[in-house]
Amino acid sequence: MGRLDELRDDIDRVDEVLVRLLNERARVACEIGRIKKDLGIEVYQPEREKQVLAHVRGIAAEGPLGPDAIARLFERIIDEARRLERRVIDGDDGDGEDWGDW
Repeated sequence: MGRLDELRDDIDRVDEVLVRLLNERARVACEIGRIKKDLGIEVYQPEREKQVLAHVRGIAAEGPLGPDAIARLFERIIDEARRLERRVIDGDDGDGEDWGDW
């Protein structure tokens, strides 16, 4: 099982990087939420979401995760970012659950 364990270790390392990057993206989304609140802009921006999805589809490498799979993953990431923005706009200061230590 040596090779299997090595590959699982590789997956674990990649997952750690992904989690850090997703949290970095979430922090940026929270800041965007603060700006939207100050400017009185709606959280849901369908045109921007279309731009993001088009962008990630365009940079998706040919391989196991093609453009459609990447777009599906990013739809979920965008949903979570929108949820965070709403919490910021609604005045949740980050003391509640799911905020972690950021």
